[in-house]
Amino acid sequence: MNKRVCDIKVSGIRRFHNKVKEVEGAISLTLGQPDFNVPECVSEGMKKAIDEGKTSYTSNEGIPELRNEISKYLNKLGVNFDGDEMCITVGGSQGLFAVFMALVNEEDKVLIPDPGYPAYKAIVEMIGGCAIEYKLNDDFSLNFDEMEKYLRAGDVKAVVLSYPCNPTGAVLSREDRDKLAGLLRKYDVKIVTDEMYAALCYEDEYYSVAQYDDLKKNLIYVSGFSKMFSMTGLRIGYVCAEKEILKQIIKVQQYNVSCAASISQYGAVAGLKYGYNDVEYMRSEFKKRRDFVYSELKDMGLDVNLPKGAFYIFPSIKSTGMTSEEFCERLLNEKKVACVPGNAFGKCGEGYIRISYSYSIEELKKALALIREFIEENR
Repeated sequence: MNKRVCDIKVSGIRRFHNKVKEVEGAISLTLGQPDFNVPECVSEGMKKAIDEGKTSYTSNEGIPELRNEISKYLNKLGVNFDGDEMCITVGGSQGLFAVFMALVNEEDKVLIPDPGYPAYKAIVEMIGGCAIEYKLNDDFSLNFDEMEKYLRAGDVKAVVLSYPCNPTGAVLSREDRDKLAGLLRKYDVKIVTDEMYAALCYEDEYYSVAQYDDLKKNLIYVSGFSKMFSMTGLRIGYVCAEKEILKQIIKVQQYNVSCAASISQYGAVAGLKYGYNDVEYMRSEFKKRRDFVYSELKDMGLDVNLPKGAFYIFPSIKSTGMTSEEFCERLLNEKKVACVPGNAFGKCGEGYIRISYSYSIEELKKALALIREFIEENR
């Protein structure tokens, strides 16, 4: 078997999600799976595509209708990519794989955030690259000194950014965006920005280095509709880049999956045309859940930052004296609540747990009451 693949550990997210099946009656707060149905317009768009026989292969890069609608949507966010500067992928994860496969040579160094989404490190190492984790600040904002320490060496191929962030819920502030843009111009590295949760910002403004046109020559933008339209199982993502970069990504797409599912693409078109009210409703509900979970965790005496995006919260459990793995194992076995240990997201995630509040308020109330009991019993 491929040694690089064998050396990769199974994601801690899935590992703890799978453990739930072994504990009868357990409540899972592990997955980033919105509990809302897809918007009706998305369902109707897919049904219409089936009725009209639009079930054959599409082009490798996806149907023009979807790429053009994405271009309009991104333009509203201040991000300028044309429809011919993007490729529709089988979810954001396959998009990331295609990006790294096209970009990274053997032993190329890629900076990834710590804590951060575990797929970044796993994919880079699986294809033979060298993943270097850069530490974030205690509030999970960018540590520019830490990042520049690696960039100054001059041998970094790419920097991975993740805002709004999984697992912390942190977003990029305007000040940090501007400072980061200056740093990236100075060192002229490739930029892979994962913005899967861009539609789920709880502040009035959304900031991204992709909003600077002069960085486009080095920038690869990865996003999708799993969270925005609750389309997790329908697997629709997209990658944007200038044509010379995109050409190589599409080559990987061609030999990897050919194309994303045709009917899912048409569903996403309908979502972008008619589904913004559904997105706003989901966002407002997630914000209510965030406020509830944050308030409960603070009341338990845990050190926790208020998430400003996505639907995750990343409280510190260092005060319990337990490792994140021990905390989550015991919480599941003793109180039947499953969270993800922070060490699943990198070395700097140790001492934290990730709670997904993409579940119903009823489930969250039950789970948080049990977490409170567990904390009080182990003080």
